[in-house]
Amino acid sequence: MTKKAILVLADGSVYQGYAFGAEADTYGEVVFNTSMTGYQEMLTDPSYAGQIVVPTYPLIGNYGTNEQDVESNKIQVRGFVVREECLEPNHYLNNQTIAHYLAASGIPGIYGVDTRAITRKLRSAGVMMGMITSDKTPEQALAELKKLPGYGSEDFVRQVSTETAYRWEPEPGSSSVPAVHIAVLDCGLKYNILRILNRMGCAVTAVPCTTSVREILNLKPDGIVLSPGPGDPELLDYIVDTVKQLVGKKPIMGICLGNQLIACAFGGRNFKLKFGHRGGNHPVRELATGRVHITAQNHGYAVDPDTLGNELEVTHMNLNDGTVEGLRHKELPIFAIQYHSEASPGPLDNTYLFEQFLEMVKIK
Repeated sequence: MTKKAILVLADGSVYQGYAFGAEADTYGEVVFNTSMTGYQEMLTDPSYAGQIVVPTYPLIGNYGTNEQDVESNKIQVRGFVVREECLEPNHYLNNQTIAHYLAASGIPGIYGVDTRAITRKLRSAGVMMGMITSDKTPEQALAELKKLPGYGSEDFVRQVSTETAYRWEPEPGSSSVPAVHIAVLDCGLKYNILRILNRMGCAVTAVPCTTSVREILNLKPDGIVLSPGPGDPELLDYIVDTVKQLVGKKPIMGICLGNQLIACAFGGRNFKLKFGHRGGNHPVRELATGRVHITAQNHGYAVDPDTLGNELEVTHMNLNDGTVEGLRHKELPIFAIQYHSEASPGPLDNTYLFEQFLEMVKIK
């Protein structure tokens, strides 16, 4: 018999369903994602560290899971909440169901809940902490939630960053000699950043978030990428100090959290969004051309444009809420975007930004 479970939110809301994945309790910030596909990429995206993810698409697991659609070395979410899990996936790459995939990593989930109601709750009240449990009463879960640390109090970047530097190996069959060397500061990077740079002819080295400027420059990179990552950028002074020292040394591209870190390095501040941007359908306007791009996003914080100094200019804007989606230094070879140019599983509209970065690298 399937075991009953509940999702309890910090405001006392309770959603009943059934346990799947690992049989364990979990807690985290509850957020929703509007993508129609890509649940395995969601699960393994380090930017979801410390969070319970609610896909708004109702059926999850219909094409199973495989060894290719991963964005890190493990499942990063703390919990998974779905309307319906697929028990019989159909895809030629499938090797296990979503339930088995979660269970193998010790990650609990809950299905059979009204994910539309949860999404409407978070859109109106804002994201909040929550707990998935199959053993506690709602009252017990809520009491325990009140004692646990809030999402904004933890440095999740240190938890997800690589412990040692590593070189990303070329795909099988690749014989081209890399034209440039790119160092990626791993604040919670997705593998697709490394895959794309590699396919574009780059040798790529990922380094821990605590790597010193001297160690980074000793790698002799031609350019530096500041990766996406989880949590509040205001807790990351040690990385901001590194970025400040890298300014002017090499061309720099920032992605998502990297965009926020660049803003901080030039005196800017960030603020928490009510319910964040998470999904593959967010419209962004490029201010210089007026062109609108459909983007993949996963972030809960945004740059405050009123705190930026004279050195940076805003280049992109979110058409849903008017928040900053891109920055550029007025003189130095530095630019950043708040959305995901690597966008795995998609859309792939914005991979051209890597080409712009490499052109900037080669010019310098």
